[in-house]
Amino acid sequence: MANTANTAKTPVLVTGGTGNLGRHVVPLLRAAGLPVRVLSRQERAGEDGVTYLRGDLLGDAAQAAADLDAALAGVHTVLHLAGGPKGDDVATRRLVDAARRAGVRHLVYISVIGADAVPLGYFRAKHAAEQAVAGSGLPYTVLRAAQFHDLALTVVEKMAKLPLVPAPGGVRWQPVDVRDVAARLVELALGEPAGTVADLAGPEVYEMGELAKGYLAAHGRTRRQLHFRLPGKVGRAYRAGTNLAPADAEHGRRTWEEFLAERLAA
Repeated sequence: MANTANTAKTPVLVTGGTGNLGRHVVPLLRAAGLPVRVLSRQERAGEDGVTYLRGDLLGDAAQAAADLDAALAGVHTVLHLAGGPKGDDVATRRLVDAARRAGVRHLVYISVIGADAVPLGYFRAKHAAEQAVAGSGLPYTVLRAAQFHDLALTVVEKMAKLPLVPAPGGVRWQPVDVRDVAARLVELALGEPAGTVADLAGPEVYEMGELAKGYLAAHGRTRRQLHFRLPGKVGRAYRAGTNLAPADAEHGRRTWEEFLAERLAA
């Protein structure tokens, strides 16, 4: 069933709309005929159907609240895509408070697979943000996704520059294409609030060494690898596969190899 807020063509607010994921989500919302507001730390000129509103979720608390109140006026649906290495929990709580004041009818949040299981600060903040959304009293949808191909590329590019390419044993990723995640998020935003939905991961699981080897092969290169065991709680969590999609997950269609081929062609 279509979300009544969307059928009325009220503006959709997107946080993180200028980021990697947001740059794919915003055009899809526009293609669905929805006016879009994008919360941005920098002032930007608007474009067809897209309005940029200044706001910093991690800035001064009073200013952030005022900016959010203005951005959320008349908004029924919010896609919260903004994220970073720190502060996702704080930013999300501020957004939730403002969304309650504005009477938002659907808050869609993108999280990460293993948010409640991988003992790293980024994952803990994502889990705290999930809890803030779920406990807000607002109708909501939370989608957990695997790491994007783009992040995997950034990591292996750095690894490939080293004399020996690190290959931590048992550390596996299931990278997903950002376009697959964007399409799923817009589908969810156009529907009714669904709570926590099935995770979304890529179609294949790779050892970190395999990701690096695929990257090097795509560039016609080879490099010796340094195999080692990642220590501590983090190593145990990754070897247990807590960052991988569960059996009931959904899967994107674009593989790591297809992503690399597209990047090389570009």
